[in-house]
Amino acid sequence: MRPLVSYRKDFLADLYRTLYTIRVFETRCIALYHRNHIRGYLHPYLGEEAIAVGVCAALRKQDYIASTHRGHGHCIARGGDLKKMVAEITGKAAGYCHGHGGSMHIANIRDGNLGANGIVGAGIPIGVGAALGASIRGDDRVTAVFSSDGAACHGTFGESLNLAAAWKLPMILVVENNQYAVSTPIAAATAEPELYKRGIGYGVYSQRVDGNDVLTMYEKTCEAVERCRAGHGPVLLEAMTYRHGGHHVNDPGKYMPTEQVEYYQTHDPCVIGRRHLMEQGGASEKQVKQIEAAVEQAMQEAIDFALASAEPDVAEFLAQIDIPPTAPRAAKARSATAADAPVIDYRTAIRDAIAEEMRRDPAVFIMGEGIAERGGSFKATVGLLDEFGPKRVIDTPLAEASFTGAGVGAAITGMRPIVEILFIDFSVLVLDQIINQAAKFKFMTGGQGTVPFVLRTQGGSGTGVAAQHSQSLEALYYHIPGLKVVCPSTPADAKGLLKAAIRDDDPVIFIEHKKLYLTKGPCPAGEHVIELGVGDIKRTGKDATIIAWSHMVLRSLAAAETLAAEGIDVEVVDPRTLVPLDKQLILDSVRKTQHVVIVQEAVRRGGVASDIASIIQAEAFDDLDGPIQIVAGKNTPIPYNERLEAACVPQEEDIVAAVRRAVYAD
Repeated sequence: MRPLVSYRKDFLADLYRTLYTIRVFETRCIALYHRNHIRGYLHPYLGEEAIAVGVCAALRKQDYIASTHRGHGHCIARGGDLKKMVAEITGKAAGYCHGHGGSMHIANIRDGNLGANGIVGAGIPIGVGAALGASIRGDDRVTAVFSSDGAACHGTFGESLNLAAAWKLPMILVVENNQYAVSTPIAAATAEPELYKRGIGYGVYSQRVDGNDVLTMYEKTCEAVERCRAGHGPVLLEAMTYRHGGHHVNDPGKYMPTEQVEYYQTHDPCVIGRRHLMEQGGASEKQVKQIEAAVEQAMQEAIDFALASAEPDVAEFLAQIDIPPTAPRAAKARSATAADAPVIDYRTAIRDAIAEEMRRDPAVFIMGEGIAERGGSFKATVGLLDEFGPKRVIDTPLAEASFTGAGVGAAITGMRPIVEILFIDFSVLVLDQIINQAAKFKFMTGGQGTVPFVLRTQGGSGTGVAAQHSQSLEALYYHIPGLKVVCPSTPADAKGLLKAAIRDDDPVIFIEHKKLYLTKGPCPAGEHVIELGVGDIKRTGKDATIIAWSHMVLRSLAAAETLAAEGIDVEVVDPRTLVPLDKQLILDSVRKTQHVVIVQEAVRRGGVASDIASIIQAEAFDDLDGPIQIVAGKNTPIPYNERLEAACVPQEEDIVAAVRRAVYAD
């Protein structure tokens, strides 16, 4: 028997009202699903209501929560509007996310709910980031992250606990142990089913608690919140509970033992909460029924509202998701750099851009492996630690998934993180956080939130580091809606585009070629911003157009000089940003020269060059005097041997030969 603590009747009534609201919401949504008003997957929170209610009751209004695919209860407990919730789950424009998110992605950013998440465990590093942002700002916000027993077997679970503990972040990780990961019992998934012990191993204060008793959850969360606000670091609460059914609405849950189901039906969160209200709060049966009747009426009103609401407008939706260049056409002329601009190397331009933006905006910070003390492997962050300190220049563990996710979470909550992934090859370790979280968050929330997040990384070959450190993967990110992709070729472009990327409200993949760091060129001192989506003509010409980016721009310029000696005048166009792409600049050049060669270091198959070629073919076919030529890397991993490596990527002579083919084809 839990020790009784004196609570006011109105507080107990609020707890029970919220418990009962979740119960009614889930029950009625199941009925709507079977009437075909809800599509996809529906994961009810039945039987787990006390966890969300107890945790959220202990939080302040300014605190954050991060949710899961079973997130309706969290949204309601955090103050969610039933009408907007039902409208969202039925796919209507009046929903929280305007029908973009649905059941598994419902969010209420205004009230601190950072959103449900269809990827198991993915919300944990996002919660770490929200807590990190609070730590950097110096406020006392706490982040409660709801997770599951299934997520405890994910790599990000351990990575995130380690980060939160190492940095003493104000985060509560609530493991809702309903004892099944889909249909796999927890005892079959791990040798140690007492999951709270995992937190202890990372130095996190951890407890196992009764997740079906709302007052127990409230009290333990209050203790956890106090520890967090006092600066003692994260807390893990393993809340023991049980689903009242299968994993989702169409799962009959036949794998759940009858005696276990019967036990938890007698240990029902709503029954316990009702008893607290009547025994401790002194509420009568009539008063309890009045609460229940009011909840049921509110739910019916929400259903009526949702079913009568309009569908989202398709044209409006399609216009919203496009990412066009934002600069007017007049701004897209060649961006000349002043002749008297100081000459600096590429990595200095990167460092200057970061430093200037960190001075300009206290929300900007940078984190990555070895970037603080060493200045990074390519020395592009040397000196930043001395100026800005360890709160804003953060060395991370070798845990890319968690610290990238933390960057996403920090961005969602108002910070402007720059996350460095050492080598683009390593970015594949964090694709969930980049592709499923950063790229989709603004879209899934219906524009409620933005992700001003920059991922800096190094790509390209030529340094003898072989297959796992030499790839050009820009096409991977070019393919993903919601990401912007930048590939600067000069110091001036590196500085101007990085400053623009940091100021942008969308996630930007900023790819620096390893061979460019020591190259030099004029770069304006002080304020110098190049708008994303604005390309550049690096060399004017009239006979042929070369389109290239990153390191291939330098080889293309060299090829152009060789060709000039033959009387072929080549124009070199550098898109600079692949997304958004300055399509008009490319088409204007192609229509002028009527011959085109596209050069990319990446492998030919499925590359950006092929997509640009398709644009030219569709929109400037009649202007061409010969076939489009593509010069690209061989369809092979990058070898270690120097001669083999050179044979696998475009060289100057390859570009020269392609231009000759283009010009003399007719």
